Amino acid sequence: MSTSLGLSPEVVRYLAQANPPEHPALARCREETSRLPMARMQISAEQGAFMQVLARMLNAKRAFEIGVFTGYSSTAVALTMKEIDASARLLACDISEEWTAKARDYWREAQVEDAIELVLAPAAETLDARIAAGEGGRYDLGFIDADKTGYDSYYERGLQLLRKGGVMLFDNVLWSGKVADPADTSADTSALRALAQKARADTRVHAAMTNIGDGLLICVKR
Repeated sequence: MSTSLGLSPEVVRYLAQANPPEHPALARCREETSRLPMARMQISAEQGAFMQVLARMLNAKRAFEIGVFTGYSSTAVALTMKEIDASARLLACDISEEWTAKARDYWREAQVEDAIELVLAPAAETLDARIAAGEGGRYDLGFIDADKTGYDSYYERGLQLLRKGGVMLFDNVLWSGKVADPADTSADTSALRALAQKARADTRVHAAMTNIGDGLLICVKR
């Protein structure tokens, strides 16, 4: 089961008991994904609960997600957004037909499939098309959990799509602690360090890094 970095099994169980119960579709997604070889790519249940509360705080009605995998985060956010507004929409960007086919199954079970538009194409191309179509400044929330070397590109495009006060979340920014190891100069680790420093100095956002999940960078558009 995917959990936040450094938490003991006892604390994870406590969080599960303290947080609101998962929707049955979310529980099934988490349990079934935990048996897959790439299970570590799934966000933790406590991160999903955090994202749902954040969507509610933002009164989110439009969101984008880059990196769908088996659909836990998109299902969680779409469930909350549909409670806020039945016409809410989430743009889901991915390139894997295999993984997103599983996500569609959970979307159907959660009855949020009508709220999610899945686009199978390189995310930068999808975001560019939305910006060109005049959707800049119209999104409340963005979640980025994809190729780490692409994070800077998604950051710039996401800022254009967000409204003032909108929020972008970048997953895996602690990278299992690798970002704190000076000896690790791999492309992914270097890209995550660069993004953290960029957001910290960027006057276009208010940014904070947290240890939710595998590290979550929260950027609020000024």
